[in-house]
Amino acid sequence: MKSRLVASAAISALVLLGATGCTFITPQATTIEYPSSDGVNVSDADGPLDVRNAFIVATEDGSVGNFVGAVVNPTEERATLTITIAGIAPFVVTVSPGETVSFGADEEPLRIVDLDSLPGSTIEIHFQSGDSTGTKAEIPVLDGSLPYYADLVPTEPKPVMVPESTPMPVPTDTATSAPSS
Repeated sequence: MKSRLVASAAISALVLLGATGCTFITPQATTIEYPSSDGVNVSDADGPLDVRNAFIVATEDGSVGNFVGAVVNPTEERATLTITIAGIAPFVVTVSPGETVSFGADEEPLRIVDLDSLPGSTIEIHFQSGDSTGTKAEIPVLDGSLPYYADLVPTEPKPVMVPESTPMPVPTDTATSAPSS
């Protein structure tokens, strides 16, 4: 009788271990941090600022793009973030203590001219804040095909074309002169 009880307990333990044992050796997906949007989170371990949900929305030809993302300052001091893309003048963003600057939501996105990156690609951007050496991240380049990104696609002002045959208006003096006597 005791052997049946021991065998029953052993079988129960094996079934329980077999049914739940995978959770002991398999990483749980809920413990893995990842950006829950199309953008990338960038943290500079030595710098005071963090970048959240960073991405670029570009024109079809990839020549112009808008940098979209939030810059978070969790510190009690004003801090500056320098955003550098190879071949393009760096952007400098200053964030007040405890504040978030959200490009593309609360603030206009940062316009990147001469981007040269097609939608669907990534571009390496260097983020440097405080006295840190900074960190590089591969930032996705998106297009406006999704409705919630359509308003973020850069638009270039269209040049005004004046036909050659139309004479240019001549400025007139609005001051009146007194009649001569």
